[in-house]
Amino acid sequence: MLKENYHIVGVMSGTSLDGIDLAEINFIKKDTWQFQILNSTTVSYSEDWLRKLKNLTQQSTKDLQQIDVDYTNYLAEVISTFIKKNNINHLDAVCSHGHTALHQPEQKLTYQIGNLPVLAEQLKQTVVCDFRIQDVKFGGQGAPLVPIGDQLLFSEYDYCINLGGFANVSTLINKQRIAFDICPVNIVLNKYVQQLGFDFDDKGHLASKGKINQQLLDQLNALNFYKKSYPKSLGLEWVDQQIFPLIDNYKLEIKDILHTMIHHVAQQIAKVINQKDNASVLLTGGGTYNDFLVERIKALTNAKIIIPSAELIEFKEALIFGFLGVLKLRKENNCLASVTGASKDHSSGKIYKI
Repeated sequence: MLKENYHIVGVMSGTSLDGIDLAEINFIKKDTWQFQILNSTTVSYSEDWLRKLKNLTQQSTKDLQQIDVDYTNYLAEVISTFIKKNNINHLDAVCSHGHTALHQPEQKLTYQIGNLPVLAEQLKQTVVCDFRIQDVKFGGQGAPLVPIGDQLLFSEYDYCINLGGFANVSTLINKQRIAFDICPVNIVLNKYVQQLGFDFDDKGHLASKGKINQQLLDQLNALNFYKKSYPKSLGLEWVDQQIFPLIDNYKLEIKDILHTMIHHVAQQIAKVINQKDNASVLLTGGGTYNDFLVERIKALTNAKIIIPSAELIEFKEALIFGFLGVLKLRKENNCLASVTGASKDHSSGKIYKI
């Protein structure tokens, strides 16, 4: 007999490097799945960790393995502190994404640091983690993984779009859940605004003061990735190779880079949203706070854009990785072939018991 109630801590670290998101959640299985976020926080990275995580793709295998050990230990500290601070007891599991170091599914390679068995030993909790690797073995992209949560927790929306390091979308097409990465967002915006000493462009204020470089915009929109059909996903390596050299070639002012990039992101997102008339769109992720970006998306679509609570904007991915862990504990599919291109639906992730 399967349980109906699950008490979980969901943990997520994304490519935008804004920190480790943690959420204590209750999941309840009735006719449909319901959830309640009880506590949540984001733990910012130190300068040392930011430097390491920004340069993961340049590390040797040996150095990457050592960073993996160090990051797993660090993650154990962060999660343990969250559990103690909030007096969290009787957990069914800690469900953690880890942090993506390498993602080259066409090479049958995806590597998330922070998913070593020692995590369970240090936390003295059951841990469910490393959700991407099995999908890549089955011929899938290993991403995106959030859509099963969109399907079972947020089915009332035509589109669920996350504006994080990358923009990704999840929707139903011909009664099948489809999802893919749309384009880079904060992974690019943050890199350039940080050159001015800011962590991010608050509300898109700086970007709004810039001007479009039409030639750069046209070149960005012409990148081959945008011509590909789904399933498709993006990684830091692609941005390093395709986006940064292109932008840097123009030697623009930062505000003009940001302004042009916002238009690029909005146009790529609108191209997706406009495939359905009067669609309802749930926006989450840190990019949702970029008012200039949201205004541009609204201007290019006839969709109803829904901005949820701050808690859901910031912790939806931690929530859903918690949910992926619940489905894995139940031996139910949490990875959809229609989304990733894998050979079959499957129940992905590793379970470490104490």
